[in-house]
Amino acid sequence: MMNIEEFTKNIEAEFEDITPGTITATTNYRDIPGWSSMYALIIIAFVDTHFDVSLSADDLKTSQTIQDLYKIVLEKTQA
Repeated sequence: MMNIEEFTKNIEAEFEDITPGTITATTNYRDIPGWSSMYALIIIAFVDTHFDVSLSADDLKTSQTIQDLYKIVLEKTQA
């Protein structure tokens, strides 16, 4: 399992036109410039591909930060 810093860097890489180092674990991902439902799908696909974990729409609704997403992924991989 990757650590929170690696997770954050990988999520950041999924966004176009984001300067590396802009996103942190405490970033509210909905506040990222250009955020749209397309990016929600990209995050869901990223997590599924790298962790074999399915994020639900409720997971995204109840989370706000990259760290929140990371915690959900950790919980689902340990379940």
